[in-house]
Amino acid sequence: MTTGRIDVHSHLLPGVDDGCKTLSESIECARALVSVGYTHAFCTPHIWPAYANSIPSVKKATAALQEVLQHAEVPLRLLCGGEMNLHPAVLATPADQIITMALAKKYMLVDMWAEAMPKFFEPAIKWLQGMGLTVILAHPERMRAVQDDTSLADRFAAMGILLQGNLQCFADRPGADTRRVAEQYLKEGRYFLLGSDSHNPPGMPTRLEGLQRAIAVAGEEAVNKLTIENPRKVANFA
Repeated sequence: MTTGRIDVHSHLLPGVDDGCKTLSESIECARALVSVGYTHAFCTPHIWPAYANSIPSVKKATAALQEVLQHAEVPLRLLCGGEMNLHPAVLATPADQIITMALAKKYMLVDMWAEAMPKFFEPAIKWLQGMGLTVILAHPERMRAVQDDTSLADRFAAMGILLQGNLQCFADRPGADTRRVAEQYLKEGRYFLLGSDSHNPPGMPTRLEGLQRAIAVAGEEAVNKLTIENPRKVANFA
């Protein structure tokens, strides 16, 4: 299977979280991704208590959006996924309700917002890993705890956690903590993936600018690995 870039983190599904609100917004964001070489994108809606997203609803919404994109002649293939927020109650989530990337029960995307690493972090990660899942931590560069202590990347690596950087952070203002950490981690080879974390059309230019800046920082070969080669593994492509 020939693929271009694969976006591993997007909120393209309309009306299910704080991402795209309408189908027209979803189409516009998808077209923007295609314009810079993306052929596939994971739909990763927030899995938070505030949003009623589940495996059946994500499958249905992804299939519906795929049909709309086909009618609109937008050549972007969609895959199911989710972005689970880490919090203490995660430990009580039934295994059959965990939304994995491509629904393949291999990789899962999580996020967390913390000024300091909470006590439940390691138990929650180990609980998920105990199901045979490889945990991917979304946008660590946006966490205050990481901004204050970038050596946390060593702790994450020792725990077997993979990291996904957000493209937008590379286009944040010079000197911003998000950009500082993102560039550091990219240069150090800390990331396994880079994703757009697309939410709406107005935010797309900055995210696509971030892609070009990431290439300027690390080179096209390195960014291709993080947006093509490694995402193929997550997509469960042969």
